[in-house]
Amino acid sequence: MTGAAGPKRHGAAGRGSGRHPVPGPEATGAERAMGMNTLVRLQRRRPGADPGHRLQVPDGMTVPLGCDAVGVPDRLGPLVVARLPRLGCVYADGARWWWIVPSDSDYALPWPAPAEYAPGALVGGAARLIHRPQGTVPYTPPIPLYLALCRATGTAPDWSRTITA
Repeated sequence: MTGAAGPKRHGAAGRGSGRHPVPGPEATGAERAMGMNTLVRLQRRRPGADPGHRLQVPDGMTVPLGCDAVGVPDRLGPLVVARLPRLGCVYADGARWWWIVPSDSDYALPWPAPAEYAPGALVGGAARLIHRPQGTVPYTPPIPLYLALCRATGTAPDWSRTITA
């Protein structure tokens, strides 16, 4: 039997569905939910006490994926380099070695201690370039770097850890 009103529409605000409409943020005064990407970017924009020095990418290189840095104590630098299949720009500041990685390489990836992740490649002190790769991009691939750091520090990669209830 067909009615004159036509088919019922799912998702229409309560019309014939037996559901009550959910008011939007403008009706309730509630704030709009933010996505994880927005929250990460807001966290990174917070001013710090000392913004530090930005690692300078060599002339002729571009950073199409943005630019962050991962640093380790200088004693671990040679151990990490020996385990990497490809090196991007590597810097040293006397206390740490730094690798340029694409922006947001820390998203859902906790870098193992004592590694330090520096959004925007802002590091504590002036660093000098100790390795420049061939080509026009300065990046060290973040997953091989992560695995090399895990190996050098004796840390299991985050995705291989046992989950307990």
